[in-house]
Amino acid sequence: MKFSSALSLVAGLVAISEAAPSTSVVESRALPLVQSNQLRRVLLRSELLKKGQILEDFAYSWSGRNRLIGTIGHNKTVNYLYDTLVATGYYDVAFQKFLISTPINETFTVGNSSYETVAMAFSEAGKVTAPIVKVANLGCDAADFPDLTGKIALISRGSCTFVIKASFAEAAGALGTVIYNNVSPGVIAGSGEGDFGPVLSITLTDGQALVAKLATGATVIGTMNVDIDSITTYNVIAETKGGDHNNVLMLGAHTDSVEAGPGINDNGSGSIGILEVALQLTKFSVNNAVRFGWWSGEEEGLLGATYYVENLSAAESAKIRLYMNFDMIASPNFVYQIYDGDGSSFGTSGAPGSAELEHLWEAYFPTEAGLAFDSTAFDGRSDYGPFLDAGIPAGGLTSGADEVKTPEQQAIFGGTAGIILDPNYHTAQDTLKNLNVGVWVQMTKGIAHAVATYARSWEGFPTRVTKRDASVSTVYKPTRKGGLWIS
Repeated sequence: MKFSSALSLVAGLVAISEAAPSTSVVESRALPLVQSNQLRRVLLRSELLKKGQILEDFAYSWSGRNRLIGTIGHNKTVNYLYDTLVATGYYDVAFQKFLISTPINETFTVGNSSYETVAMAFSEAGKVTAPIVKVANLGCDAADFPDLTGKIALISRGSCTFVIKASFAEAAGALGTVIYNNVSPGVIAGSGEGDFGPVLSITLTDGQALVAKLATGATVIGTMNVDIDSITTYNVIAETKGGDHNNVLMLGAHTDSVEAGPGINDNGSGSIGILEVALQLTKFSVNNAVRFGWWSGEEEGLLGATYYVENLSAAESAKIRLYMNFDMIASPNFVYQIYDGDGSSFGTSGAPGSAELEHLWEAYFPTEAGLAFDSTAFDGRSDYGPFLDAGIPAGGLTSGADEVKTPEQQAIFGGTAGIILDPNYHTAQDTLKNLNVGVWVQMTKGIAHAVATYARSWEGFPTRVTKRDASVSTVYKPTRKGGLWIS
């Protein structure tokens, strides 16, 4: 079901509360200072599965069978997180409301044939009818593009981002861009930013059929149409009442799925992983405040995390010593991946402190968990990106999305080389039964180790080096309550 159809169902959902954070006081009792082994010990497989089932039930509670922003499935997710955290009395909890412009009612037709399609999050609105031209190679270099003036570019997915492909197509004069998948089944929804006209995705099978038809020399006319609508959605922010609020450890995960399915690995796994750590942390005290963020609109282009970061004052930004992100931590064809914070593997590093976080996990996985690990590119693809851009030290863990497993990785981690790390990525099969629960447990324990370490002490961690705050949005006017900025 398309997003516009989902909007009419939201009216039946109890409106999301915009109440101020809870002012209840944690029960007066002596709590032991958090320790890694003790926090990891109380994290249970059964609790992850129970909460995963809750999110899947939210997705299946309406006809769209997903947790796309603005739908019943996503709003129930957000309310559940808020209510669960408030009930602990351990956190100050807030909603952060913001508006998203998102593509709806996307269509792609050739003659009388309608194709399965989805609009990229950065797609502009518009209707285009024009001849289709196949772009050479993977469309990752300007030389791949002929003169596309007045044409629709047809490009294979692969190697570079959708934004790069669309930007080259637009520069070559294309009126619109169609990107076909390089794996089966399904279409792929991509995020990013840019003004490139309508940008749609189609399946591998449909893309190959169009390529074959164009190879005969036939003129193929396509029509692509994208409408845009605005949706109100919410981040959830929770911060420990205890600890030093001038030296905050922050971690986050996104709450929304794509339209295709319930999104239980992407990113129910990360959302639940950090929720379970947050709930078990209530058994302990902390020296440094710990702040959790559950972001909306990641699938539309990291919008929730971007909104949060862009609306921090310079003083509030400087209080965040480190941000950690967790997106897809239960992939079935997994690799235990640590973001390359020091740039030694992929050449892109983060602010001082990013390397130290990477090294913390590089020591933890083999020595404490008895597990191998691999590096993954620190390219801003998930919600840590806005924090990197703001000069905040960052890092995270993931078990992989659409990267193809190499034979070398297969030898170390098992699984199947030659297919992507989550074969259910952005499909209706991204369900609880298709997760690797053992990986989920180990990744959640890895999260807990970092939380316990930095909630105790910043010893050995670099002093924050802050950027001058040149521009803060004047649209969002936050109010200070309980250690949080809330709308």
